[in-house]
Amino acid sequence: MRSLTLGTSLALSPSSSTPTTSSKSPLSLLIKQPPPFFPPSPRVSNESSIPRFGACRATQVVDLFPTVSPEIVVREARLEDCWEVAETHCSSFFPEYSFPLDFVLRVDRLVGMLSGFSIPPGCRRTCLVAVVGGSVGDTFSFGTEDFKIGGFDGKFSLNKGYVTGILTIDTVADFLPRKGPLRQRRTGIAYISNVAVRERFRRKGIAKRLIAKAEAQAKSWGCRAVALHCDLNNPGATKLYKDQGFRCIKVPEGANWPQPKTAPNVKFNFMMKLLNTPTTTA
Repeated sequence: MRSLTLGTSLALSPSSSTPTTSSKSPLSLLIKQPPPFFPPSPRVSNESSIPRFGACRATQVVDLFPTVSPEIVVREARLEDCWEVAETHCSSFFPEYSFPLDFVLRVDRLVGMLSGFSIPPGCRRTCLVAVVGGSVGDTFSFGTEDFKIGGFDGKFSLNKGYVTGILTIDTVADFLPRKGPLRQRRTGIAYISNVAVRERFRRKGIAKRLIAKAEAQAKSWGCRAVALHCDLNNPGATKLYKDQGFRCIKVPEGANWPQPKTAPNVKFNFMMKLLNTPTTTA
């Protein structure tokens, strides 16, 4: 048997059954070698469409797979966030503590949060968290929709995320001046406390987003204002709250307004912001 070289066209001659070589016969049986592959030139292309024949240029990877920055989501804290909330709180307010005191402090904070069942009737309390790498949806819950432990929502998430900042808002009015001779709790004012952002996530607008979410929460509760105490020795925090519309309220001379229970040498500014209630049209 004769061997044939690839790339040769074979045709049967009309007068003979002997194969002869031809390149133009209509009866040719083509057995062709694939055309040689020449690598593309290193020229940079700015085309955004996918090139033909399946060839992919490296410059188009940016168009096909854009770089996605981690998105910060602000939501209500869940039971699964408890330890990270305690860790964020202690690392922000007590950074000087080291092991084992820092661990004991975190456990104490965790127990304090989970044991916060005693909310007066008609009052609300919610812990907000800013998480990265999570989502608002993809949750499943147990119990009723209003099930809470302290300020934590009784839900678990399929995509939890990492807690980067925290904030607590309530209408308990423990740190607001009482009104009337019976020293009744003030209503219609939400109080913000425990605002903290992990150190490596600061100056990224997380605190602003937490405050904005807290204001929206206060509006949903029917509050007309939000209030807070700010450390006089923290000018950065004071500027942050002023930029968000908070104003310092001068405490009347001789008045004994309640303040957060911290170190005895810490002094606070009492700040408040009025909320713009949306107008409803008929």
